[in-house]
Amino acid sequence: MKIAVVAANGKAGRLIVEEAVNRGMDVTAIVRGENKTVAPKTITKDLFDLTSEDLKGFEAVVDAFGNWTPDAIHLIPEATVHMAKVLSGSDARLLVVGGAGSLYVDPEHTKTVVDVTPFPEAAMPVVNGHGKALEELRKFDDVNWTYVSPAGDFQADGERTGKYILGGEELVLNSKGESVISYADYAIAMVDEIESGKHIKERISVVGE
Repeated sequence: MKIAVVAANGKAGRLIVEEAVNRGMDVTAIVRGENKTVAPKTITKDLFDLTSEDLKGFEAVVDAFGNWTPDAIHLIPEATVHMAKVLSGSDARLLVVGGAGSLYVDPEHTKTVVDVTPFPEAAMPVVNGHGKALEELRKFDDVNWTYVSPAGDFQADGERTGKYILGGEELVLNSKGESVISYADYAIAMVDEIESGKHIKERISVVGE
């Protein structure tokens, strides 16, 4: 399977690349500078300069873009929109590394995690940026997108257990009543979804067991 990971040098991107390579996929890292991943192929280009020609032939493209710089948070939804536009009308799938703040906490889907959680003020722009990305993504009917929300506690250096619980639009807790997942286990879930293609035009969520 031929896939590309955009912003592959980031913490999530690198682990997704590694997981996909270990499963025998044909992986290309799309990065702005030196390729720091294990991907054997590289496209050196800024995300916002990517065109449909650059991504021609890929069966799946992962948008792993993230940003914590306060004056550049707007780039999170803008990156997702750009990727959706580039893949619009193609057969390629777009899988987005999302956020947890937009997950619903009630069956009626009237309240989200961000509505009921006292996030630190400094984190709100990032939380809202990911929520906006999902909102924009839902508008694309001609893109085979899947938005993958991690658990609320998304641990960059967490253990790779190889296990996770798959959820949908609502926040899911594990057997300990926790919403936590490591980047490594998230990468497993992402590559599982790339392989299965079971959730086209859907948001899914994952939590560690």
